[in-house]
Amino acid sequence: MPQTHYQDLGEGIYCIDTALCRDDFAACYLIVEGDAAAFIDSGTYHSAPLIMQVLAELGLSADQVNYVIPTHVHLDHAGGAGELMRLCPKARLIVHPKGAQHMIDPTKLIAGATAVYGAEVFARDYGTLTPVPKERVIIAPDAYTFALNGRTLSFHDTPGHANHHGSIFDERTRSWFTGDTFGISYRDFDTEQGAWLFATTTPVAFDPDSWQRTLVKYASKNPQAMLLTHYSRVTELERLFPLLRQSLDAMVEIALSEEAQPEGRLARIQARVAQNLIESVQAHGCHFSEEKIRDLLALDIDLNGQGLEIWLQRRAKAA
Repeated sequence: MPQTHYQDLGEGIYCIDTALCRDDFAACYLIVEGDAAAFIDSGTYHSAPLIMQVLAELGLSADQVNYVIPTHVHLDHAGGAGELMRLCPKARLIVHPKGAQHMIDPTKLIAGATAVYGAEVFARDYGTLTPVPKERVIIAPDAYTFALNGRTLSFHDTPGHANHHGSIFDERTRSWFTGDTFGISYRDFDTEQGAWLFATTTPVAFDPDSWQRTLVKYASKNPQAMLLTHYSRVTELERLFPLLRQSLDAMVEIALSEEAQPEGRLARIQARVAQNLIESVQAHGCHFSEEKIRDLLALDIDLNGQGLEIWLQRRAKAA
């Protein structure tokens, strides 16, 4: 098992690297309030032993975990949720209404991921999915408020990246745990200007109009920080909100400019996504070579392109 890699962010919040793909690529979060704990996102099935090791290193037991809360059911966020629930027998799973059934019966998620990645890659990267007993699941409506040993948290419907996406607001720190709906901000690209981020248009439910409404909801709480799954905490929100909107608008513009020409469209969209992200990183003051930037963003370029292509296909069907 790899060594644990985590960061104490203060106020009882820990950012845990889930050991997917590379260091500082995907995180989950542990909130500790007195003798109670909660996990937000879970990494994959393979991440569970690492996450439990961090819990032990902090002097906590599995019985002290009250909640496991996936922001949405994409496998880098929820793939390990069922296994954490199995290992933490007193925990309840808090989940978006549209994602709950996939946690109770992950058969379709397993089949879909196996079809996309192939059985060998799925097993290597994601392992499997452990079902969660229905009686241990809390299906959270929008603005569902709950307490962790007296600490007030709330689960909010935040579509845009996915239609089953929720974000968790922590009143103590005025922080949002945003899953993927405040974009992606790899620490590799931090410069003297601060953090860089971009919108992730991963398949299959990208919805830019809903996403803009989600950003209004985020801002309405006057947050002090956003805690991203990819990756860790960002704070300069007066600069980052407009940057994310700019990235979102750019992705939409790329897709719509190719809407009338379906033949060979995916490859063209991916090439333009790559160009946009590389130019944005360079404008941010990052001095990596174009080859290194492209390598670090290869998966995101591929997935953003696929998500935009599927969005255009949905638009065509609706028309």
